[in-house]
Amino acid sequence: MPAQKNPDAERNNPCLKEQEASYNCLSRNGYNADKCEQYFDNYNTCKKFWGKVSQDRRSKGLAPYLPEVSEREKVKEDYLKKVYFN
Repeated sequence: MPAQKNPDAERNNPCLKEQEASYNCLSRNGYNADKCEQYFDNYNTCKKFWGKVSQDRRSKGLAPYLPEVSEREKVKEDYLKKVYFN
């Protein structure tokens, strides 16, 4: 029987997909981390981004500190517009 996934995992970890991709890469490549550096970089970039979002929201008094799952694509889109079009 497959393990049950935590129903709150995606809500609590905005980088869940990137984390799982890293784990899958390691599994596919005999746990040779050198072959998965791109996945690790992507995961670390994701964690930094959402850490900054959380920090910004906290400093503005917005709760929850991480946006709801349904709002995250919009947050990323707004950030990219702000960074690349200002």
